[in-house]
Amino acid sequence: SAMIRKVAVVVFPGFQVLDATGPMAAFEIASRFAGEGQGYRLDVVAARAGLVESSSGAALAARGLGDGPYDTVLVSGGIGARALEALPPLAAWLTRQADAARRMASVCTGALLLAEAGLLDGRRATTHWAASSLFSRRYPQVRLEPDRIFVRDGRFWTSAGITAGIDLALALVEEDLGAAIARRTAQQLVVHHRRAGGQSQFSALLE
Repeated sequence: SAMIRKVAVVVFPGFQVLDATGPMAAFEIASRFAGEGQGYRLDVVAARAGLVESSSGAALAARGLGDGPYDTVLVSGGIGARALEALPPLAAWLTRQADAARRMASVCTGALLLAEAGLLDGRRATTHWAASSLFSRRYPQVRLEPDRIFVRDGRFWTSAGITAGIDLALALVEEDLGAAIARRTAQQLVVHHRRAGGQSQFSALLE
């Protein structure tokens, strides 16, 4: 059935620009292939509205917390996610959104924000390999699978860093719009159609 799915892409000061824009590009291209009345509408969301600077210095214009409900909430990662002072307003908003959203997702260290919101308690999850020991110390109640490209546990999806966010977005597209559109989107992005979530972060790099 025809529908536009609203996606919130959550950013914070010091986010990794590709964690946000990689999935955004996948959703945008998938929408083009899906045609009229299908696909996605993207909102960039941050704790405060305005320009949010990534770790590269490039900034994205974000709307503040408050809109919604969203079909999908996707939390970007980056070095800023390690600073706990960035988390409280976002974590509270994520907790509220999780009640209404069909699914919650994260890229890289964005999993720290989902965990901080209590959303991953007792669930399987992954994060960027370089943050996995920090993650395990801070959130021992989450069943971390540190080597996975992405992990789905019910309506919660987490992924490793950067390009794994594109793998995750392609998996979400496939669930929503089917394998053919996901494959065409991957071709347009000039990426592998799609690396399976269970693939090792390291073997993917070594190949």
